[in-house]
Amino acid sequence: MSNNKENKSVETITSDLPETSVPHEINEEEKKVNEMLKNRLRKYIKKLDETNTSITKEESEKVELDTFKQLYKPKLEGDKETYKKIPKFYFKLPRPDDVLAQKLREETRAQFLQKKSKELLDNSELKHLWSLLEKSNGSYSMANSDELTIDYIQFKKIRDEAGPKYRPYFTAEVFGRLQAAEGGIGRVRGVSLFNYVMRRVWLQQTRIGLSLYDVSGQGYLTEHDLESYIAELVPSLAALDGLDSSFTSFYVCTAARKFLFFLDPLRVGRVRIRDVLSCSFLDDLLELREEDLPMELQEQNWFSAASALRVYGQYLNLDRDHNGMLSINELAGYGSGTLTRAFLQRVFQQCLTYDGEMDYKTYLDLVLALENRRQPAALAYLFRVLDINSQGYLDAFTLNYFFKAIQEQMVAHGAEPVNFDDVKDEIFDMIRPEHPSRITLQDLIRSGHGHTAVSILLELHGFWAYENREALAAAGDHS
Repeated sequence: MSNNKENKSVETITSDLPETSVPHEINEEEKKVNEMLKNRLRKYIKKLDETNTSITKEESEKVELDTFKQLYKPKLEGDKETYKKIPKFYFKLPRPDDVLAQKLREETRAQFLQKKSKELLDNSELKHLWSLLEKSNGSYSMANSDELTIDYIQFKKIRDEAGPKYRPYFTAEVFGRLQAAEGGIGRVRGVSLFNYVMRRVWLQQTRIGLSLYDVSGQGYLTEHDLESYIAELVPSLAALDGLDSSFTSFYVCTAARKFLFFLDPLRVGRVRIRDVLSCSFLDDLLELREEDLPMELQEQNWFSAASALRVYGQYLNLDRDHNGMLSINELAGYGSGTLTRAFLQRVFQQCLTYDGEMDYKTYLDLVLALENRRQPAALAYLFRVLDINSQGYLDAFTLNYFFKAIQEQMVAHGAEPVNFDDVKDEIFDMIRPEHPSRITLQDLIRSGHGHTAVSILLELHGFWAYENREALAAAGDHS
C-alpha cells in the first residue's frame, strides 16, 4: 500500500512538469535515469516518514516536488565539464625575448588603430556636416538672428542625409544632452552640435595618437612613453620655436612630470590614457600651437617655454656646487627661503634621493606640490611629508613638531613667537575634522582650507600671510 502511494505521488509530480521536459520517445537509457530518480525520491520520502513528521498532503506534495527538482538535472550536451565551453578571454602578454610574438602584437595593434582612424571624420567631412546644418530648415533664435537652432526631426534628417559614418554623432542621447545643456527647450544650437562633433573627433584622434605610444597595449603610458609623445609633439608647437635644442630634454622631463604627479597618485610610474584625455593638461600643452600666445598666458601655463625655463633656472640657481643635484642646505633657498628645516628634512626622508641629494625630477614633484597646494594631489604629497609617524592623520604632537620650527624662525627674525595652542585651535577650527583630535587627508581636502593649514606649518612666509590676511586683503582693496 505504501509503495503504491509513493508511486502515485511520483507520477503526480512528473505529470505536473512542463510538457517540454518530457520527450515524446523515451529510450531505454532515459527510462533507467527516470527509474533511478524515482528510487532516490522514494528513499527520501521514506526517510521523512521515519521522522514521524506530521505534515498535510499539500505540504507533502510540495516537499516531494521541490526534492524532485533538486535531484533532477537535465543531461548536458557534450562534455559535462561546463568550464571547457567558456571561451578564452585572457591572453598573456608575449615575453620580451619572444620577438615574433612581439612583432605580431605590434603589427596587429597598428592595423587596429589604423582602422579606427579611418572611421573618424576628416576636414572635408566636417565641412560637409556644416553645410548640411546651414541648409537645414532650422529656425533662428529671437535673441540672436544669426544663431541657427534645430529640433529633433531636423536632427534626424541631417543624420540620414549625412550618411552612416556620421551616425555615432547623431544619437538620441546626444540630442538630449545638448538640449538639456541649453535649457531643455526641445532644440539645439547648430554651433553646439558642430562643436560637439569636432571635440569628439579630436578626442578620438588624440586617443589613437596616444595609443601608438602604449607599448604594452594595456591603456597606460609610462614616464618613458609620455616623454616620447611630448618629444615628438614639440616641433609642432609654435610657441616653442625658440627653444634651445640643448634644453629640449629638460623641457620634455618638466612637461611629462606634471602628468605623472597629478594622474599617478599611487606612484606606480604610469598614467591611464583615459585620465590624460579627461584632464585639462593636454589642452594646455596643445594651446602652445598658437603662434601669438600672450606672454601672460604663457607664464601661467606649466608647459610653456617661459615656465619651464623659470623652473629649471631656479634649480640651477639653487645648485651652488654645480653637481646637478640639490642638498638640503641648497634647497633651503627655495622660494622666499623660509621653508622650515623640519619640513625639508622630512622631504628628504620621504622622497627618493641619491646619496642624500635630490635630482631634478624629485625637485619637480616638490615644486608642483608647493605651487598647487589647493589640488588634492598636492595636498596628498604634502600630507605624506607632514605625517611623521605614518599613522594616516595629523595630531597635536605632529602639528607642534612642525610649528616649533616656525617659532624658531620667528625668534631668528626678532619677532615674538606665537603660542602653539592658539595656532592648533585655529587649525582644527578651520579644518573641522571628523575626529576631534585627528586631521586626515580627506579632512584637509573636504574643508577647502587644507592649503592654508599646511602653509602655516611649512614656511614662515605662509604663516605670516595667514596671520596678516586681513591687512593684506585691505591693502589689495585699496590697490
